[in-house]
Amino acid sequence: MEAAKIIWDCWQNGKKIKQLPKKISPNNRSESYAIQSLYEKFSGKPIFGWKIAATSLDGQKHIGVSGPLVGRILHDRVFSPNAKLNFGGNKMAVAEPEFAFRIGMTLEPKNTKYTIEEVMNSVDSLHPSIEIPDSRFENFALVGENQLIADNACAHEFVIGPAMSKKWKLIDLSKHIVKISVLNGMTNEGVGSNVLGDPKIALTWLVNELSQNNITLFKGMIVSTGTCAKPIKIQKGDKITVDYGFLGTLSTSFN
Repeated sequence: MEAAKIIWDCWQNGKKIKQLPKKISPNNRSESYAIQSLYEKFSGKPIFGWKIAATSLDGQKHIGVSGPLVGRILHDRVFSPNAKLNFGGNKMAVAEPEFAFRIGMTLEPKNTKYTIEEVMNSVDSLHPSIEIPDSRFENFALVGENQLIADNACAHEFVIGPAMSKKWKLIDLSKHIVKISVLNGMTNEGVGSNVLGDPKIALTWLVNELSQNNITLFKGMIVSTGTCAKPIKIQKGDKITVDYGFLGTLSTSFN
């Protein structure tokens, strides 16, 4: 509880710490998820969904881990397309283009692993997503995966768009090109295969990670599956747009 309160206070007030005190620092993923689970209670609302951090090599290098992590998406940290977000003291200062799946069927923990077919049969719709991550740690690349999971896997803010055309079911998402651009600035381009080989594989990984930690993925939740392109640098005053080709676009800006 103390570790969660420290991180929550930093998150709400824009503060940064070097690391959690050793006596309350989590020693494994189970302890880390237990800390993370308290943020839903602190927020006073059911969670909006889940995110996966570090599904690409660029994402893993960015936060100093060797594999993906799971975090919770909070309702009051989700914004509509074209929303103007407060940049504040965001230390990571990047935006990430992602595919987000809306779950149409509750997936409860079980003893065997969910297959990709089972997971995709539970999907109701696919949405464009921009993640604006941040960490409550001064040097997030050095604290390790247990503290980063406790830090909600660097979850901060999300812009989620409306459902994409159902034509997404007819294409190979692993080969689909996604571009993220800063107005009058640079563009980063990537493909769905940057997300654990395929956004569908990433979603299946998350479902099984939750299941193995006795966590239920409820109907109606959104899962944002990680960045398809190298995170793009942002600053106050920027406007960014993600282009999913014929599947649509999504934009946001920062005050």
